[in-house]
Amino acid sequence: MGKPPAAGILWVCLFCQFLWFCPSVQPCPVGGSAMTITFMVLLCLGPCLGQMTHVQAETQLTPIIWAEPGPEVAQGKPVSIWCQGSQHADQYFLYREGVSEPLRREFPMGPSNKAKFPFPRMTYHLAGRYSCLYHRRTRRSVPSKPLDLVVTGMFNKPSLSALPSPIVTSGESVTLQCGSWQAFDWFVLCSEGGEGHPRHLDAQHQADGWFQALFPVDPVSPSHRPTYRCYGYFSNSPYVWSTSSLILELLISGVSRKPSLSVLPGPVMAPGQNLTLQCRSDVRYDRFALSKEGAGDPPQYLGRQLQGGLSGADFALGPVRPSLGGRYTCYGRHSLSSEWSAPSDHLDILVAVLPPQGPAPTLSARPGPTVAPGENVTLRCQSPSLFEAFLLSKEGEAGSPLHLRSQHQDGVFQANFPLRPATLDHGGTYRCYGSLGSTPFLLSHPSDPLELVVTGAAVTITPSVQTPDSTRAPLPDHTLENLIRMGLSTLVLVALAVWVFQAWHSQRGSHGETER
Repeated sequence: MGKPPAAGILWVCLFCQFLWFCPSVQPCPVGGSAMTITFMVLLCLGPCLGQMTHVQAETQLTPIIWAEPGPEVAQGKPVSIWCQGSQHADQYFLYREGVSEPLRREFPMGPSNKAKFPFPRMTYHLAGRYSCLYHRRTRRSVPSKPLDLVVTGMFNKPSLSALPSPIVTSGESVTLQCGSWQAFDWFVLCSEGGEGHPRHLDAQHQADGWFQALFPVDPVSPSHRPTYRCYGYFSNSPYVWSTSSLILELLISGVSRKPSLSVLPGPVMAPGQNLTLQCRSDVRYDRFALSKEGAGDPPQYLGRQLQGGLSGADFALGPVRPSLGGRYTCYGRHSLSSEWSAPSDHLDILVAVLPPQGPAPTLSARPGPTVAPGENVTLRCQSPSLFEAFLLSKEGEAGSPLHLRSQHQDGVFQANFPLRPATLDHGGTYRCYGSLGSTPFLLSHPSDPLELVVTGAAVTITPSVQTPDSTRAPLPDHTLENLIRMGLSTLVLVALAVWVFQAWHSQRGSHGETER
């Protein structure tokens, strides 16, 4: 049943008031009893109280406020604030915290129960905390919950990285690090596709001048893995944020077979060379991801490229520069799954770019660069400059270089790489490099190449059974004499066979003539 018209209820209420005061008004209706009057009063008060309750409930209805496209708006971009209330509202009002008067007034949009407050350009002055309410006749609603409208892009962007890696096993937790060299007072982490409001943490000042905040993230799963971004801001302007960091997406790794990761021509690169990492698998994965340990940048993704029954992707990282040095892993994934494979074995990319602190290291072989198979040989890398470690690389090998800590001896820093016993596989061209502990993936310029030659083939001597006379001098070799004897014996046997054949043939001819 529909509600009675407001005008009709008003007349009924007036009539009820007349009946209520009727006993004291002269002249009263003749023949009216007290019971009749009471019944009429109760009959009238029902709709009146219902209308009053409806108006009171409508006054207490809390409006809803939100922003489009969102509460974080880049400087200069348009934004609209919406307020939703009652269909009977006459007008909507937008308030900003700290200002008593309404900032804007808008009428409802047609017959709907909401109003729109558009702003063509987001500016520093529009950032703040907002609320809205609506009026109906002389009554007004309670204010909405507050809306924090933020302007972004006012400062340099911070970096966002996952510790220890953006690749997380399903069910594990991870820590997101938002940091900057700019002295922000606070950092805020926002999730896209996740739950909850932005998370704010005060910045921690590190000894090296770095400012950061660590946000722990609950265990993740393939079905729920939001992407993240972070901002920095100062305490005196909490609604004015920096430019957004790069978006970080967590990759959920599983137990499916790991791919392999390689680089050509080798893991030690010189500046200016083009670096391409190859991820391969005999599993037909549709997508591949490449991740660098400790990097602020998100993983790179590529689609499948089939090669001779293998699936894989080539990640072209461009000309080598110091920032490309580091530890890499790759992953594969099927298109119908959101879970990535187990990680490949890690691959260290080393860049020979350290500024010279003196002459490049020198490489030498002891006892010499030419050895026979089975001999012991040691390659020594040394330098008068301070290097905490030395690395030995062989030309044409894609594996990681040999790595040894340096020893200070006789006024030089050195490391000895033993190759014992030497085999034909040890032959080749070697170079060595120096490195510092603070930058383990950046190397010095290489030493001059050293060519190691392994001559001949190893001779394996099988010992014979020893007799008491085995210590005597070896017997003379009669091989040639034995061959001559065997040849003469063969000729005698052939001549004897010819003589027997001729005798047999002659005897058979004489028997034929006798029979005739």
